[in-house]
Amino acid sequence: MQAQEIMISDVYTVKESDTVGAVIAKFITHRISGVPVINTKNKIVGYISDGDIMRYIGTHEHRIFDSLYYFTVIKDDEEFPERIKLLLDLEVLKIAQSKVIKVSWDEEVENIATILGKKKIKKLPVERNGVLVGIISRGDVIRHCFKDLLQGFDH
Repeated sequence: MQAQEIMISDVYTVKESDTVGAVIAKFITHRISGVPVINTKNKIVGYISDGDIMRYIGTHEHRIFDSLYYFTVIKDDEEFPERIKLLLDLEVLKIAQSKVIKVSWDEEVENIATILGKKKIKKLPVERNGVLVGIISRGDVIRHCFKDLLQGFDH
């Protein structure tokens, strides 16, 4: 079984020119937790998830710069409500992951399961000829691998 057989073709995406506010609105409206970031040619240029947003709005550790004779502590002076407001107007690529793990449309499901499990990610964008054509989640893999085996299985 290959990616093309189980992928969702109707993929929610955001453009590289979108703000994080637009991304969050899409998350809320569609009850999703991550989307590929695409350019005008539908090529994947990033991926943004709820985890990226949590990392931005969460408490940031103090940064310590150490030199030979002294060290300096730089505090994160932005308060939580400030970080939330600032986040809305940021360009999506400021916090999105630019190194996107993705699979080809003809990738075997066994390999997809391995990637999702080992990399501890929820979804994988699927591309064909360098262009986004679908997305596969952990749930998609589980449903397609086990649905025939569980026919008639008592829940």
